[in-house]
Amino acid sequence: MEGPKITKEKVKTVMDEKFLRVFDLQYDEGRHYFDATRRGFDDIVAVKSDEEFKKMIPDAVSCLVVFEDGDDSKLLLSYEYRYPTGRFLLGVPAGLVDPDDKDAKSPAESTAIREIREETGIIFDENKDEIFVINPLLFSTPGMTDESNALVGVVLKGHDISQLTQEGAEGQECFDGFVLVDKAKAKELLKNGVDDRGHYYSVYTWAVLMYFVNDMWK
Repeated sequence: MEGPKITKEKVKTVMDEKFLRVFDLQYDEGRHYFDATRRGFDDIVAVKSDEEFKKMIPDAVSCLVVFEDGDDSKLLLSYEYRYPTGRFLLGVPAGLVDPDDKDAKSPAESTAIREIREETGIIFDENKDEIFVINPLLFSTPGMTDESNALVGVVLKGHDISQLTQEGAEGQECFDGFVLVDKAKAKELLKNGVDDRGHYYSVYTWAVLMYFVNDMWK
């Protein structure tokens, strides 16, 4: 079964700001669907061919970061202020794919390494650490936006946890400390559905917690 075909001729720009755009996708005569996106007119997902869709680069990357230490391995989370929710939420190292990252062999891995350095101070060591793509592209909520995140796993070995720092925060980024989680704590967070402050967290935090408790990172 094929859905309505949306061509560029059927797309109207409703709003075009630096960090957000809204497009009217006229999928049938007199029928409209709105798409809030970071992407420019020529790069929105709705009009891509199947081949372009399969090869597209995600907008951002979210990271599963594990400090490996045998049975005492820890998942790294942190509190970051999320403006649309008006509070600090428990999350994972994450960030947008920069233009330079798009030219890398693996844009997702390049973005992950850079974001971890900026948000934690940890420099990835390609000689001992591990990095792998868990999922190349996950849509956030395709009922409202075409925004997407790749999910990348990073296993850090022999790093000094006491050197973690959030001083590399850029622009509007605002952090409030790290949280190192073992399997028992990760399961508790999953069961509770909220963090220790009683606040809800993002679906990417949930996904990383699930991946960690099931030992899929090993």
